Amino acid sequence: MKKRMFLMLAGALVFLGAIGAVKYGQIKKGMAQQAAFKMPPEAVTTVIAKPVDWPASLSSIGSVAAVRGVVVSSDLPGIVEKIAFESGKAVREGDLLVQLDTRQEQAQLAAARAQNDLAKVSLDRLTGLRQKGIAAQAEWDNADAVRKQAEARIGEIQATIARKTIRAPFSGVLGIRQVNLGQYLQSGSPIVPLQALDPIYVNFSVPQQEAALMTTGNTVRVTAEGAKREATGKVTATDSLIDTATRNVQIQATFANPDGWLKPGMFVTASVALGSASHVIPVPASAVNYAPYGDSVYVVETMKDPKGGPEYKGVRQQFVKLGPGKGDQVAILSGVKPGEEIVTSGVFKLRQGAAVQVNNSTVPGNNPAPKPEDS
Repeated sequence: MKKRMFLMLAGALVFLGAIGAVKYGQIKKGMAQQAAFKMPPEAVTTVIAKPVDWPASLSSIGSVAAVRGVVVSSDLPGIVEKIAFESGKAVREGDLLVQLDTRQEQAQLAAARAQNDLAKVSLDRLTGLRQKGIAAQAEWDNADAVRKQAEARIGEIQATIARKTIRAPFSGVLGIRQVNLGQYLQSGSPIVPLQALDPIYVNFSVPQQEAALMTTGNTVRVTAEGAKREATGKVTATDSLIDTATRNVQIQATFANPDGWLKPGMFVTASVALGSASHVIPVPASAVNYAPYGDSVYVVETMKDPKGGPEYKGVRQQFVKLGPGKGDQVAILSGVKPGEEIVTSGVFKLRQGAAVQVNNSTVPGNNPAPKPEDS
């Protein structure tokens, strides 16, 4: 009985040992395969780093403002008797825009003129009598004062009529009419916007540390969203105050605008030329791996396999110092050497030493002045 139990135990041990040996071999083989496994190369696009000279400039968002712009309004209350303009038309200084009803004032003016004529006749009569020594000086003084009051009354009524004759205060382009014939206008009621469009201002802000670079005469170029053109002007004024909320300084540039394509209130992008050019290496913005601890790019190099395998094409992460952007590009000020091959797409899936396969059949935008189809 004991011999039988011993044989069964020995057989079980032999069976377990055989299974353990098989599993050990399988695990060892798997570990060897894992050690020999290599990640397939990542498909990327690249560009060769080439230094260029970028003119030094400063970009900012601004808005267009008229050199002279008002909403023409009524000075005195009255009923609109005549409208002498059309919306959107150009007018000259002094052109009639709106005539309010002045029938009452015209009647008052006729009465005042009649009163003035009577006062003048009375004064002339007293003048003759006074020269003969018949009329007293006090009577003549009183008649002279009455005549002067009558003349002043005529001037007052004429001024009222003139104030009800609303004219263009300066040459410009009218907006949309805001009154109708027969409408009663209160004092100060708006009639029509009037803007002088040539020349025109563009106002924009720059940080206080850049304010010293903004000198009168600096060239400014502006582009407007939706307009496939740009305008060139000059810096003409710098605000004497710094905004305490933003620490920005307001800059004003003046532009010739003969065809009126720049309109007050328009949103524009202003670029101020600062003179000297910067020596930079531009790369597509998609090439930069932005991170809180530093911005970097990946440089493609021939690398040695640390496990003794054949050389392969891999990437080296290189931290860089970035400059301003322009269109699809961003400037690299330091960290990249001319002639190095920089990864331009697929950087989010790379790591130090990762194998790559370059395929430049389709590349990201790399234009300093792109013109999108829907712009």
